[in-house]
Amino acid sequence: MRAATRTAALRSAAGSLLLTTLAAGPADGAPLVPDTPAAYTAARASSPDAAADRGTAVAAARAAAAGIRFGACADGQDMPGSLRCGTVTVPLDYAHPDGTRIRLTVSRVRATQRDPRNSKHRVPRQGALVYNPGGPGASGMYFPLAGLLPEWKRLGAAYDLVGYAPRGVGRSAPLSCEDPKRFYKGPREAPAHPSEAYKRERIAAAKAYARGCAERAGRALRFYNSLNNARDLDVLRAALGERGLTFMGASYGTYFGAVYATLFPSHVRRMVLDSAVDPDPEQIWYRGNLRQSAAFESRWADFRDWVAAHDDVYGLGRTGRDVQRSYDTARARLAAKPAGGTVGPGQLQGAFLDAGYFDDVWAARAQALSAYLRGDPAELVQQAGPHREAAAEAENAKAVYTAVECNDAPWPTDWKVWDRDNTRLARVAPFETWDNAWTNLPCAYWPAPRQRPLDVRTAPGELPPTLVLAAERDAATPYEGALETQRRLAGASLVTERDAGTHGVAGGPNRCVNAYVDAYLLEGRTPGRHASCAPHREPEPYRP
Repeated sequence: MRAATRTAALRSAAGSLLLTTLAAGPADGAPLVPDTPAAYTAARASSPDAAADRGTAVAAARAAAAGIRFGACADGQDMPGSLRCGTVTVPLDYAHPDGTRIRLTVSRVRATQRDPRNSKHRVPRQGALVYNPGGPGASGMYFPLAGLLPEWKRLGAAYDLVGYAPRGVGRSAPLSCEDPKRFYKGPREAPAHPSEAYKRERIAAAKAYARGCAERAGRALRFYNSLNNARDLDVLRAALGERGLTFMGASYGTYFGAVYATLFPSHVRRMVLDSAVDPDPEQIWYRGNLRQSAAFESRWADFRDWVAAHDDVYGLGRTGRDVQRSYDTARARLAAKPAGGTVGPGQLQGAFLDAGYFDDVWAARAQALSAYLRGDPAELVQQAGPHREAAAEAENAKAVYTAVECNDAPWPTDWKVWDRDNTRLARVAPFETWDNAWTNLPCAYWPAPRQRPLDVRTAPGELPPTLVLAAERDAATPYEGALETQRRLAGASLVTERDAGTHGVAGGPNRCVNAYVDAYLLEGRTPGRHASCAPHREPEPYRP
C-alpha cells in the first residue's frame, strides 16, 4: 500500500499523520500473561507459526530482563535534551530466537506529568505510548518530539512518548536494494497510458530491483514482513516494562497493529488505528493497491476543484477540467524540457501525489504550477526536484516498503494480469494507476518465499476496546478499510471525519477528532460504535 512519509522532525512526528474501561492495570508491573512459550501458543489458536510464537516469548522475556538503556541519540545534536535513544534486541527469525539477532533503535521523551492546563497540578503517569507512522519503511524516531506541540501536551504529560525504527529502517538492521547514488536518476517519464516499449523498460527495472534486494540482503530478506513487525512490537512492549501495549499506528501502522491485536489480544491496553488499511487478506496487497489508485482519482478531483474555486489567485482554470488541462500542459512542457534539468513529468506527478495525501500542501502545489506556467520554474523545482542529501533515506524506505509488501502475500507473477488490471483501471483513474503499479511491480519477480496474510480478527471480549480513525475521502487508505477493520476487531469504535480526505487525522487540525483521541487514551472512554466529526477547514489559497 503505497504511502507518503514525511521526514522533517516535527512534521513527521505530529503533522497530519498524527495525530470505556481499561483492559489492564497500571503500566508498570508483571506482564498480563506470562511471557513463556506455552502462554504465547495458547494465547492465539489461529497463530500461523507455533515456533515463532515460542520464539517471541523467549525474546520478550529476554527484553523484559534487559530493559532499554536510554542515552544520547546518535543524530540528536540539534534535538531537545529530553529526547533519549536506546536499542532493543530481537531475533531476525522468531522461529530461531538463539540465531541471528538484530537491534532496533528506540527513542523516548518521558512523561512530563504536568497538566498543560495548570502546570501546578501533576497528572498520573500512564506508561508508554508507542507510535508507528506507517510506510512500510517510515521511521518513528522523532515522534516523541510531538509532545512539544499543543495538540499533544496532554498526552505528553501522561505518557512516555516512544518512537522506534522498525526492522530494516534507519539504523535498525538497515535494508537496501540499490546504491543510493543511483536512486535519483534525473528527470523521468510518467505516462498515464504507457506504450509497450515503456512497459518493457519498467519490467526490466522491476526485475533488476528485485534481484538487487536479494543480492544485498541474502537469506535475511524473507524476514522483513508484517508478522515480524508485530512480533517486534511485542518485544518492545516487554523491553519498556509495560504490562499491556498502548499503541498508535497510522496508515500501514494500522495493519500490523491489527495483526498484533490478532496475535496478542491479551497484551493490548489501548490501541488507536489512524487511517486504517483494509486488513481483509484478499486486499493484501495487490487488490488493495488497485483500490488505492482508484481512490486517488477522486482525491485528485477534489484538489482540482479547490484550485478552480481559487482561479482568481492561481489562474489555472475555472473548472476542474480546466485545471487538468493546465496540469497536462505542464507535463508536456516538462517532457520536452525538464525544469532545472531535474524535474520531468515523473517528478511533477510525485509532487502532486502529495496533494492526494495532504490538503495542507494544496496551496503550495497550486502556486508552483501557476508560477511554472507563467515562466518561473523555481518553486516547482524546489517542491518536485530530487533532494540528493536524502537519497540514502529514501532508498532505504523504498527497500523496506518493497520487501514487506512482497513478502507479506502472494502477488500475480504473470505480467499479463498486471497489464490487464492496470490498463482497465487507468481508463477511469489515470492519475496514479500506472505509477502505483511500477512501484509494486518488483513483487511479481520477488525471489523470497511469499506468506499467506493473517486472517485479522478477534472474538467479542478477547480484545480491549480499540479506536479506529478515518477521513471519509482518504485516498491512501480508502474508507472501506476503516469499516473492515472495525468489523474484524470486536468492540472497536470508529471516528469518521466526514467529507475530508487528509491521510492521517490524529493530532491534526480537527479538534473534534483530537477530543475523541484524548478521551480514549487518557480516560479509556470510547464513543460507542461510531462517532463522526465535521471536516476541518479547507486550506486558504496562497498569495505570493
